[in-house]
Order: sequence, then C-alpha cells, then structure tokens
Amino acid sequence: MARRGARTPFLLRLSLLLLLCPGGTLGCASVAVGSPVVPLGSTVTASCTIQSELCRGLEQGKVRIAWMLDNEPVAGSQRQGPGGTEVSNLTLPQFNRTQAKLWCCVEWNGTKQRVGMVEIRAGYLPAKPFNLSCVLNLSDYGLTCQWEQGADSHLPTSVTLKSHPSRRRRSRAQAVTGCTPQGGRSHCTVPRRLLQLYRQMEIWVSAANALGTAESEHLFIDPMDVAKLDPPALQSIQSIPFQTDCIALAWEVARSNAHMELECELRYRAPEDPAWALVTGIVGQAGTTQCCGFLFGTRYQFQMRCRRSSARGYWSEWSPLRDYTTHEKAPSGKLDAWWSARPAGAGRRLEVQLRWKALRRQEANGRVLGYHVTLSPRRRGRDPPTVCNTTHTQCNFSAPAGTRRVYLSAYNAAGKSAATEVILLERKGQPLARLWAVPGGDRSLWVHWEAPPAPPAAYVLEWQRVSSEPSHCSACWQMERDGAATTALIRDVIEPFQRYNISVYPLYKEAVGAPVHAAAYSRQKAPSYAPKLHLRSISKSEAELCWDPLPVEMQNGFITSYTIFWANSTAEVSSAAVNPSLSSFVIRELKPSTLYKVHIMASTAAGGTNGTSLTLVTTVLDDTEIQFLFLTLGLVFVLLILLLICFQKNGRVKQQFWPSVPDPANSSLGKWVPAELQQEPLQVPGVREPGLATISTVTVLERAAGKQPPTWGKEPMAETTGTFPALPQPYVRQEGPGPRWGPGGSGETVQYARVVGDGYKGQQQVRPRLYLRSSSTQPLLLDPSPSPKPYENLWFHGAAPHSCPGDGGCLDDLPATFPLLQGLRISGAEELHDCRTF
Repeated sequence: MARRGARTPFLLRLSLLLLLCPGGTLGCASVAVGSPVVPLGSTVTASCTIQSELCRGLEQGKVRIAWMLDNEPVAGSQRQGPGGTEVSNLTLPQFNRTQAKLWCCVEWNGTKQRVGMVEIRAGYLPAKPFNLSCVLNLSDYGLTCQWEQGADSHLPTSVTLKSHPSRRRRSRAQAVTGCTPQGGRSHCTVPRRLLQLYRQMEIWVSAANALGTAESEHLFIDPMDVAKLDPPALQSIQSIPFQTDCIALAWEVARSNAHMELECELRYRAPEDPAWALVTGIVGQAGTTQCCGFLFGTRYQFQMRCRRSSARGYWSEWSPLRDYTTHEKAPSGKLDAWWSARPAGAGRRLEVQLRWKALRRQEANGRVLGYHVTLSPRRRGRDPPTVCNTTHTQCNFSAPAGTRRVYLSAYNAAGKSAATEVILLERKGQPLARLWAVPGGDRSLWVHWEAPPAPPAAYVLEWQRVSSEPSHCSACWQMERDGAATTALIRDVIEPFQRYNISVYPLYKEAVGAPVHAAAYSRQKAPSYAPKLHLRSISKSEAELCWDPLPVEMQNGFITSYTIFWANSTAEVSSAAVNPSLSSFVIRELKPSTLYKVHIMASTAAGGTNGTSLTLVTTVLDDTEIQFLFLTLGLVFVLLILLLICFQKNGRVKQQFWPSVPDPANSSLGKWVPAELQQEPLQVPGVREPGLATISTVTVLERAAGKQPPTWGKEPMAETTGTFPALPQPYVRQEGPGPRWGPGGSGETVQYARVVGDGYKGQQQVRPRLYLRSSSTQPLLLDPSPSPKPYENLWFHGAAPHSCPGDGGCLDDLPATFPLLQGLRISGAEELHDCRTF
C-alpha cells in the first residue's frame, strides 16, 4: 500500500507532462480571437474549444475551462459544443493594454493548466507626418527630404518617402519610387537615378501599421527649385577715395553654379554690433558691387550668399567671414561735458574738474587718440596753449579766477575735431519740483521728475553707488539735451541689490539749477544677514537692546522695518516692529528672574532675514531698588563706624559708660613713705589667720584757728587751744590679702588717705587721732608722718561696721565731725571691737 501511495503522485506528474507536451495538446485545444490587433480601449472577444478525447487524462472527467490575461484571471462563459467539445467564450469590454497574452486553461486535478494562448496588441492609427521639406544637393544631385513624426501609435509602423512624376503627367506604367528611413529617423535621400530634373514631381510620406495608413501633405516641386547652391567667395574689398563712406566689393561664384543665373545678398556688421546690415538685389554670376553708409575708421565683417535668380529654392550657406577696416577721418560732433569748479589760492585761481562723454562711434571717425582742453579757441590756424592733454574722459586743472569758458576737442590719426565750448555756469538756478526713480530691469533705472516752472535747456543726471567705502565714478553721469523731457533711462554700471543715489541738475542758459536727489534699487531681495543684538541694560521688567546698522552693501534693498522677537522658557513668543531709522529698543513687561531668548529680523520689500539669538536673564530687583538697598546698608555701616569712633574718642561718652577710676598705687604719693612709718614696724596679720583689710593709719588734723572745730557727732572732738599748721602727712595703707577697698581689688594698697582738720583760733594745737582696732588686736591707726602732698576728697567704699562701742561715737558719725571722711566704709567679715578717738 505504501508503494502504491508513492507511485500515485508520480503518475499524476507524468500525465501532466503528457497533457502539456506539444504532442499531447496538438488538436486538444484551440483559441480564436476576433482580431489580434485592436484599437486601444476597444472590445476584444475570444473563444476556446477543448476536445476531451484528444486531451489525454481528460477523457473521463468533466472539463472546466478558465481564462488568464497575462497573470490575471478573467471570467468567461462555458458551454458544450458539437462533437463532445467544450467551448468557452470571453468578452473584454475595454482593452486598455498595448500588448497582452490571453491564455486558455483547464482545471485538472485541482490545478489550472494552460492549453492555448493568443497574443493581442492594441494601439492607434499612425499619426500623419507633417512639415515635409526637400533640398537638392548639387554635389551629388540627391534629393534629401525631412519631416516630423506624429504621436506614437504603440504599434509597429513603417514609414516610406514616396515620389513619382506629377499625376498630370504620370503614366500608368510609372511606378512609385522613394526611400525608406533607417533606424527610426525622419529623413532620407532619393538618389539621382530616381529623379527627373527640371520636371515637377509629387513627393509625400506614408506611415502604415496594422490599423491603417496615414500620409503627409503631398509636395509638388521641381527638384532644381529646391536646389541648395554652394556659397560664393569674396575676392576683395576696397574703400572708394572720393566717396569716403563707400566701399567696392568683388566676388566669385562656385563652379557648380556657373551655369545658373543667380541673385546674391551681402551682409556686414562691426564686431560689437548685435545685428547684421543686409544688402540685397545683387544680380550676376560674378563681378563687383558698391555699398555706402559705412563709418570711418571702423572694422567690419562681410559675408555673401546666392540662390537661383528665379527666387525659388534655398539660399546657399554664407561665405566665410572677411574683415575690412574703413579709412579714418577727423572726429566730428560736439562733446557732452560736465564740470565742477571751486576757488583756490586765496581766490586768485579756480580749480576745475571737467568731465566729458566719449564720442560716439559715428562721430569718432576712427580711433580717438586723446582729448585737448584749452582756455581759448583756436584762431587763424594757431593752437592755443593746452591745459590738459589726456586719453581719459576727465581732467583736473587750474585756471585764473574769473574764467568762464574752456574749450574741449578730440583728435585721431586723421585730424582734430572742432572745439566744444564749455561755459562754467554758476549753480544757483531753480531746482526740479520733484524727483523719483523706479527699476527699469536688473541693470537699469528709470528716472522721473517734474520740470521746474522755468523750462531748462537740458538736464544732467548723476548717480553714485552707495557704499561704506567712498568711491568715485567719473563716468556716472549723462546729459539729456531735450529740455522738455521728464524721464530718462540709466543703463551704465547699474547692478541689482545695490543702492544708488541719483541727482538731477537742470541746465539753464545762464545758470545751473540746484540738484534734487533720490535713492533707488534696480532690484531688491532680503538682507544678507540681520544685525547682531547687544544688551545695553537690563532690569527685572525691562531690557534695552541695541544693534549696529547693516552695511549698505548687505541691505540688498530699503530696510522697511526691524522686528524684535523674544520668548521665555514656556515658549510665550512676543514681537514688536521697530522703525528702520532706530538702532535700539526697550522690551517692557518682562518677568523678574526669567530667561529669555531674543533675536532680530531685518526686512525689505522682498523679504526678511533672521539674526542669531541672544540669551538674557532679568534681575530680581530694579536698579533703583538695588541702589536704595546699597545706600541703606552704606548708611548703617557709616553709623556703626561713627558710633565706634564716638565710643573710642569721646570722653563724656566714655565717662558715662566707663568712668575713670584713679589708681593710687601708681601715683607718686604711693611711692612716698613717711619717716614715722619707717620707724614703726608694720603689723602684718598672720598667714594662717584670715586677715581683714587693714587700715594702717588714719590721721585727722584740726582746722586752723578761727574755724569751726570738727565734731564727732554733735560733740566737739577735743578742746584745744592755739593753732597749728596743717600737716599733710596722714595716709591710709592697706596690706595683705583680704577684701577690696574701693575699686583697686584684692591686694591693692591705698598709700595715703589724708583727712585735714582745722584747729580753733586761740587754742593749742591738738592732734586728734582715731584708733581703730579689730578683733585680731592689731592696731589700725598709727601716728602719721608728714605727707609730702595733701590728698583731699578721699572716699572709702565698703560694708559699714556692725558695732562701734566707745565714747567717741561710730564711724557713721564721722561726716559730722570730720567732713573730709564722708562715706568712709570699712569692709570685712569681722566686727570692730574698739573705736576710739585720741
């Protein structure tokens, strides 16, 4: 079973090969089509007939027929035909392909097998050829015809040039002859043996394909009428001495044309002329001719051609160029001149700049060698002194003050022209009413003006290219001699995208009018680049920008406006147009502490150009706020400095806040020791015993006689008689560790404390003595020695004593008895046990 299953596909393939082989399909299927070539877009019908008994493998099964147009399936109808055949009909309503293959297929064993094919082509009728023309070449007498083909027909087309004698004279025995172009060309040549010269022939072009035939217009010509002759040869050219603007020219025809009557044409021009001058009507086989109207001293190019005199056929080619230069003559005509003059040399001389236009070619009469400028005209054959002899068209010279006329002339090899009188008029005339200019093309400008009330005799136009670098153009002017003109065309040295300043001067008989100016472009475009922005100042809400104006060469037109664009980080774009005369702009209503990108666009009437971006950040505060802040901080700083200076230098302030306390230890009195003190041993408290501040001696002296004795409390201190001088020697001494007395601190020694007392008049000298004794039994008062210097107003600061027994009273009462001991305080932890007065 496995082997049988393996053999089945093989048998099917074998049957298929037999079906598709030529022998297998021979007579099995036939495909018929209405026409294999049809007009494009027409209907195509086809039929396919299958004979099953002739197709091996299809005898037993049902036949199903299908159609394929190239590789695309198309639907047809199937029916059973006579004799057991199967027939399928197909109709294509619109065939839009120029070429396609139509296949008839049968479905066998689940696949479509091609059993028949027909090729169909579609196209158009051949187009009619046109513009048929023929030329007879006299070198071989072959008739070459050419034409133009029509549109492509998409079908194979054959083209043939046909010719035969004219139908009026053609006999039935004469066959149509001609030629067939090769390689799809549109021209061919009928050989001489098929032509009949001097007889009329009928010539046409025929184009044919499977759909039909088209013919060009029939051409009835005599081959000699379309003959193209060989060009003649120019022999010589000479000037006629007596007719100075005429020349004599001789020529000779080609040998092939010697037997024909010819008519010829002569053309000539100067190399700089764009067009040729044509001389017609020259008849003859060979000879000479004369022509006039030539310019003097000018080089010309000459050419000649000929054709049959019957005025039929074609002109020959032009003969090779031949050059000739006419003889010169002295220049003629008047020179157009323009001037400017200014006084010099303290008014004794006149500096003149004279400019003129070169003579036109018809006035130069040859090559101009130079120009002469004189201050007086030529008289009786004598040449006046020349102030300028130049080959240029301008001259600067100095003339005496009051010179009003100069004379200008040109000369060449043949002579000198008549002098042109130039009147140096003053420029004080009436100006034009209005002036404007418009483009006349890329390299020209039309200048229009309104004439002044008084009609001028002529006008002078000046123009200068505007540039950042100054330049001088001596030829940038022209004169309009028509005083009634109101417009002029400027063509010289005009370039597009460049600005020109134009000035027009009206010329009067006695003066030159003041100029009127205008600026113009022959053509404009967008600026070459935009200005570069600069930040001049910025605040929290405003930014001032500035830029340098564009150089005039880069503007390429009149700047109509500058546009400023700015945008923040949130893409909020704003813009403002700026007058082109300005070079700065202030952007307002900005947000504080925000980044912005700014750029500028320069615009002309022809477009705009963007510049590079500028990034800026607004500030947090304005300048005034920043100045106020710095001013406030400066004032605070100055006040602090002033306060520090006042605290350091002002005594009153220092005394109020830091009072000055005397330091008795560093006084001269502290270094003085009385004699009595030297004899008395100082009682020093023991080291282990805590000692109080010890007052060594306090001496109280009475007042002088006649003064109220001091009292201890309310009682007199002592009754004495006589008087005694004041002894300025008592002192108070503090030694050893212990509490402070006064501001001196622990360990300080108050060397002297003096209390002065006055005795009573008539009483004896009494030396009152105050003896203070502490619990340590150490004496606190010693006999004083004479003090070298009295100290008054001594104050003692400290705690008041807790008790003071005795008859003399307490220390708190001392101010009544001893006024100079007011406020005496003795500080200490122990009580005073003894307080006496001696």
